[in-house]
Amino acid sequence: MSFHGLYGPLEELDAWLSGGLDGAGLVVVVLLALLLGLRHATDPDHLFAVTALLSGQEAGSREAIRLGAWWGTGHATVLVALGLPLILLERGMPGSVEVAAEKTVGVVIMLLAARVLVRWSRRRRRPAGTLGSGAHDVPPPTRTAARSAAIGVVHGLGGTGAIALLLLAALPSTAQAAVALCAFAPMSVVSMALCTGAYAWVLERRGLAPAYDIVGMPLLALVTLAFGGWYAGLG
Repeated sequence: MSFHGLYGPLEELDAWLSGGLDGAGLVVVVLLALLLGLRHATDPDHLFAVTALLSGQEAGSREAIRLGAWWGTGHATVLVALGLPLILLERGMPGSVEVAAEKTVGVVIMLLAARVLVRWSRRRRRPAGTLGSGAHDVPPPTRTAARSAAIGVVHGLGGTGAIALLLLAALPSTAQAAVALCAFAPMSVVSMALCTGAYAWVLERRGLAPAYDIVGMPLLALVTLAFGGWYAGLG
């Protein structure tokens, strides 16, 4: 089973946006970098990870936005911390490191999906009227935020080299590429916060929650599990 088709339209959009960087002035470069950062968080591996992270936690829109922002913060921190040196040295990430990071991302996604399935199964086995009543259903906010940031860091390790090379190839100077990266990174935080907030908002709509709890959650977890295996190169 292949999920490569999910990336095709996004790669075309990235190519179109990055094509506008060639010969552009600094203001246009920054604006396009902001748009690229806003788009970046919608990569399928990012969305599968954060939706699995949120599933089963009964997080409202505000909490989902907070967790998405923490994921984006971890991701953006790695982008800047590793991406700037790579740009200044005009080098990409070592291939072995990128491959290892991508495999790790896939395994993390699989673990998140398995965790959702376990939580869903436990909830379905409880007597009626007890769902959500246990204190252990909701992890401490600090632990959940740290977990979100850590997952963002892992994703950042897997994609920083490609982003650095994209900016280096599209821009005439390392200085412009560095400025573009610094504009790109924070917008990925905003984008992921918006994506997770929208996801939670949809699930909060009246009539959707029961169907999601019965069918949607396990189905999403199974698809996420399959995606994680594909991303890790196991399928």
